[in-house]
Amino acid sequence: MRAVSKDTLDLETFLPYRLNRLAEVVSREFARVYKERFGLTRPEWRLLATLGQHGTMTATDIGAHSSMHKTKVSRAVVSLEQRRWLIRETHQRDRRIENLTLTKAGRAAYLELVPIAREFENRLLAALAPEERRAASAGLSALEKLNQSQDG
Repeated sequence: MRAVSKDTLDLETFLPYRLNRLAEVVSREFARVYKERFGLTRPEWRLLATLGQHGTMTATDIGAHSSMHKTKVSRAVVSLEQRRWLIRETHQRDRRIENLTLTKAGRAAYLELVPIAREFENRLLAALAPEERRAASAGLSALEKLNQSQDG
């Protein structure tokens, strides 16, 4: 590797670049799993996982929680609705709001994916020693907290 001058940014050591690359590789690898099993896209997986974990939510809340653009959320909603994996229900007091809920079939798909996701995560964690796992978790938590304080 060549020396980097003070006027040059070494991407291979630049934390945001490294985090983004790693997230992309891991996300792409996990996407293969749920694509093969269910034919899901990333936004569809995120929508399914978010509703599976949190229950009924609005599309706006899902977008905020999962950092997905509203267009991607909307397309994923349509797709999962066509599969009969979720239903939309108009909010009782505000007709502009739609609550999204997994159907029985959607919940079954989610429950089938949970152990698969945990196994995938465990394979990643197996590459780290216990103290590295704790350090990685603490470091990510600190960066997430910093990001939340800057957003709010």
